[in-house]
Amino acid sequence: MTDAVTLRAIDPTTVRTICALSVREDQRGFVAPNAISMSEAAVSEVAWFRAVYAGEEPVGFLMLDVGEHDQPPYLWRFMIDAAHQGRGHGRRALGLLVEHVRERFPDARELLTSVVEGDGGPKPFYLGLGFEDTGRVEDGETVLRLPLGDGPS
Repeated sequence: MTDAVTLRAIDPTTVRTICALSVREDQRGFVAPNAISMSEAAVSEVAWFRAVYAGEEPVGFLMLDVGEHDQPPYLWRFMIDAAHQGRGHGRRALGLLVEHVRERFPDARELLTSVVEGDGGPKPFYLGLGFEDTGRVEDGETVLRLPLGDGPS
């Protein structure tokens, strides 16, 4: 049986463990370290972030830009630790994130994210989950969108 994936708040007892999680060496150019992400979240008014757990083991991190309500929610950061990749944890974590977005932003029509292009990058992962390439590039990153349903325009 596969361990249930959950999204959990990070607290003083878990912050160092979450900061120690890291992607593979060849993936490091595609996502910031978790310590940087949490530092940015600490000074941001729009960040919602969680640790990704498989059972009782922390395996990843994600951060959502909840921004203004007239803007689509934006997946700002997402990573699964190198030792835990390829087990479906990322797919299940993003499913939980989409549920959260649908509950918190019932009128949202899409979830956005962006990726750095390159061999070994995350774009194929996102496309495999239903994200679409918007054709836009912002700050050197390709913008992707996941349609969420029939909210208002």
